[in-house]
Amino acid sequence: MPETPRPDLPEHASLSWLEGAIPVATRFDDPYFSLKGGLEETRHVFLAGNDLPARLQDGFHVAELGFGTGLNLLTLALAWQEAGQGAARGAGQGAGQGQLRYTSFEAFPMQPDDMERALRHFPQAHAIAAPLLDAMRAGLQEFQLPGIDVTLIAGDVRDTLPAWRGRADAWFLDGFSPAKNPEMWGEALMGEVAHHTARGGSFATYTAAGHVRRALAGAGFVVRRLPGFAGKRHMSAGFLS
Repeated sequence: MPETPRPDLPEHASLSWLEGAIPVATRFDDPYFSLKGGLEETRHVFLAGNDLPARLQDGFHVAELGFGTGLNLLTLALAWQEAGQGAARGAGQGAGQGQLRYTSFEAFPMQPDDMERALRHFPQAHAIAAPLLDAMRAGLQEFQLPGIDVTLIAGDVRDTLPAWRGRADAWFLDGFSPAKNPEMWGEALMGEVAHHTARGGSFATYTAAGHVRRALAGAGFVVRRLPGFAGKRHMSAGFLS
């Protein structure tokens, strides 16, 4: 995959820090990950909510609203590596063989040094973060992690998603809280998510806000309400009918 510099980057994220390790977006007054464990939250919400890594295979395409620290990408990379190791120990080919695709939409990219500071909180993720951090420091829009082709699309997602020509097999809907960032959760945008989802594709998100679930259902998703992470009552997941 070619490595392409990002043109015309928008404004970077403005941050404050909780306990010196957890970034908070000052624009939205919302932390980038759970105070009770971001890596475990990603595994619970975005991986399990999309039935991953079980569905992963060569060419599988994950798309994301809200790149943030890159933790979701790195958690997926860890799961893909572990699936490949499991396949290597078994007979024949299986999960973990081949290349995934990952496309993420982000309006306010985080500065690479801030991203690294946040990822140090998660030693497993930080241990494999060097290619991501190198790409961020080089201003690349397209780059590779082992087993994953990554594309970052910067800008207002209400403009960039409708212009995107791809379709995802699974969506990580990880914008800031709907109460604080309503533009990321409107009916029109959820309709675009459905339009850019492959047949039988899925989504997962930490929020169970009623208007978000209704917007996703109205766009054609079969929406389920599931137990949330770390005592949070509910999250949402579903598939395109």
